[in-house]
Amino acid sequence: MMRERREERARYAAPAAAPRVFDCLSHAARIRVILRSQTRIGTKDARAGSFSAFESRSGGHVFQDPLWYKDAVFYELHVKAFCDSSGDGMGDFRGLTSKLDYLVELGIDCLWLLPMYPSPMRDDGYDISDYCAIHPNYGSFDDFRSFLAAAHERGLRVITELVLNHTSDQHPWFLESRSSRDNAKRDWYVWSDTDDRYAGVRRIFVDTELSNWAWDPVSKAYYWHRFFSQQPDLNFDHPEVREAIWKVMKFWLEVGVDGFRVDAVPYLIEREGTSCENLPETHDVLRELRRRVDEEFPGRVLLAEANMPPDEVRPYFGNDDEFHMSFHFPVMPRLFMALRLEDRKPLVEIIERTPPIPDGCQWGLFLRNHDELTLEMVSDSERAYMYDSYAVDPNERINLGIRRRLAPLLEGDLRRVQLLNGILMSLPGSPFLYYGDEIGMGDNVYLGDRNGVRTPMQWDGGWNAGFSSADPERLCQPLISNPIYGYQAVNVDAQERNSHSLLNWTRRLIQLRRSTKVFGRGTVQFLAPANHRVLAYVRKLGEEQILIVNNLSSAAQAVELDLSSVAGAIPVEMFGGSLFPRIGEQPYVLTLSPHTFYWFRLRWF
Repeated sequence: MMRERREERARYAAPAAAPRVFDCLSHAARIRVILRSQTRIGTKDARAGSFSAFESRSGGHVFQDPLWYKDAVFYELHVKAFCDSSGDGMGDFRGLTSKLDYLVELGIDCLWLLPMYPSPMRDDGYDISDYCAIHPNYGSFDDFRSFLAAAHERGLRVITELVLNHTSDQHPWFLESRSSRDNAKRDWYVWSDTDDRYAGVRRIFVDTELSNWAWDPVSKAYYWHRFFSQQPDLNFDHPEVREAIWKVMKFWLEVGVDGFRVDAVPYLIEREGTSCENLPETHDVLRELRRRVDEEFPGRVLLAEANMPPDEVRPYFGNDDEFHMSFHFPVMPRLFMALRLEDRKPLVEIIERTPPIPDGCQWGLFLRNHDELTLEMVSDSERAYMYDSYAVDPNERINLGIRRRLAPLLEGDLRRVQLLNGILMSLPGSPFLYYGDEIGMGDNVYLGDRNGVRTPMQWDGGWNAGFSSADPERLCQPLISNPIYGYQAVNVDAQERNSHSLLNWTRRLIQLRRSTKVFGRGTVQFLAPANHRVLAYVRKLGEEQILIVNNLSSAAQAVELDLSSVAGAIPVEMFGGSLFPRIGEQPYVLTLSPHTFYWFRLRWF
């Protein structure tokens, strides 16, 4: 597999010149770059050892297939929690680079990096204080460029976070904006003399924020924020703000990243008397950004985070002129709901309610990520059911969601973990895996906020789980060390030695998914057997058809499937290659063990 993935280097053509650092920086920051590049201080300085303002480095590349994201398996990780190369207790880009072969062996196509920029870290990096630099804890700009080159060399693509709705209150833009009502950047943010504008707009962080307005004692005015109060919202009605964000995007695209996961896209524009969400003017902003990406950087991808019902997310694809991809948030809680109810209805219903999207667009699907298992898009009764089923301990709840990883949510039941991953990999869309879930890592709900699902990757059973050589007290987060999910029991090294481990099973699952384009590009037809505990569907692309049958029940189940439309086909079980009886005109009978599934290629011999 390694040799095959290395052959993908041919996809990368002669690189374009890198952007000048100056393009994104204030005058003061430019002076700092020059001074730092001259003194070359510190291996973990954000710009020390990086390219100077007058150097030209490679970074751009082109792709053979502009729709690569439709077949891709994505992997989400936080640099600080993945691998520490310097022994300071914080993961960094050199450490991540050393683990790229592991990700290649896993079968990943694209990495999604959580925020890697300078930040006061009051929201784990989503409060950005400099869009065009690397956080000094994670290494130098040269370290990032070396990582990116090494990833591309292995056929791995990389998308990064674009947090465009808000900045840190320590960002130079905000510091200028608050300094004076006459400042040129005053209107880069949303200010008010009162806190009664946009009344009735919902609060997102209901556990921590009492209002969407915060008082600024410096400016003696209120500023608007949809998230934490230390994250003031940018004013996208201002053309200079839109241009500044485009310069940020262009900077990183010229460096060579393969796209962006765009944070909090529904909230860019505010209008009195509305919900300040999903407004037409927001789509105007997004279409302009997409147009410029397509014109200057074809083949790069824009992925939307819009935690909305599918009919409200659909406009973010536009006419294939806004986002290439968007997460399908409502699928995730309904997967867990269907599993606990042992009934396919919640999942089938939400997918059948999902409107068609343009041919060039794709849904992103996930089981878990760095945030809580959000329950915003379910009814009050469904939310209560999910809490009672998956978060009995109030410490496991935050905002309108559950702050737990996949394995603990499923009580460490390997069969249920495998079943949900099998469904994830076979539904229409591109799957996203969260780091550590491939080995069944645990969580720590007592760390506060959502930090409990962001603990260090568990590489082995030795010192600090192989994550860092630092003293344990210096680690970015405490390790999971309980008897069930602790790193001594759950780690990569141990699972690589066990051919039946979750890690090796996941590698096999991804390999099978990547063996065909049906999963990423094909249609889906749900079957309706009388046994509601069985979820069955057919994926089809051209002449190729795959039958998927899932048992949602904790007990063995028999099911009769109406497969008369493919009568004469022989199902070939994909994991073992076994031939099953030929399909006829009569209902096709299968029996399934508890929480198991089948993938069948349909063949006519």
